[in-house]
Amino acid sequence: MLSPRQYKDVICEHFAHVAKALGSAKRIELLDLLSQSPRRVEGLAQLTGMSVANTSQHLQVLRGAALVEADKAGSFVTYRLAGPDVAALLVEIRHVAESRIAEVDRVTRRFLAGREGMERVDQETLVDRIRRGEVTLLDVRPSEEYEAGHIPGAISVPLSELKKRLRTLPKDEVIVAYCRGPYCVLAMEAVGLLSAKGFQAARLEDGVQDWRARGYAVALGGALQRRAARA
Repeated sequence: MLSPRQYKDVICEHFAHVAKALGSAKRIELLDLLSQSPRRVEGLAQLTGMSVANTSQHLQVLRGAALVEADKAGSFVTYRLAGPDVAALLVEIRHVAESRIAEVDRVTRRFLAGREGMERVDQETLVDRIRRGEVTLLDVRPSEEYEAGHIPGAISVPLSELKKRLRTLPKDEVIVAYCRGPYCVLAMEAVGLLSAKGFQAARLEDGVQDWRARGYAVALGGALQRRAARA
């Protein structure tokens, strides 16, 4: 039988195991990408700028901490988050870093300086304007991420297709673009392109995980999923 001290040590060791797995910028990025949709190792390597071997090693660490799961089909391995609680954890980590580390805000301000249309659009304002038909909402992530979960009412227009589809977009409405969250550049590039072409464009900072964390409905395929708002 474990003593109280031994029990406490063992439990904290398990907590530390998870924390250690999160102690890498690349592993945080991998988890963020997997929070959008399941992906193969090769695709994750390309998106993160790592080799397949290094990507696989990082994923094994995350798998060892039970943060991700994997399915193998032939020679291909597809990874996904172990559960929605992992996605929620990522959002909380980001919020803590934003509130405690001033450099996060300074770096972001420097990056956004001089970029047009980067003002924040909050969810409450967005929902209200969508209901009044005043906003066209674009999901500029890859189509597989849109299919895995998107904000209701959003139109899937991957950034790579945006130029070809400009003629289909209204110029008499504000177009709001969103992607994977406040530090994803896809929506920033979309807003830059739209503004240059004469559209009224703005960027929604929050991504699908932020939307879900606030208790709003998320469209998954053809259905809606809801998560109770947190107290």
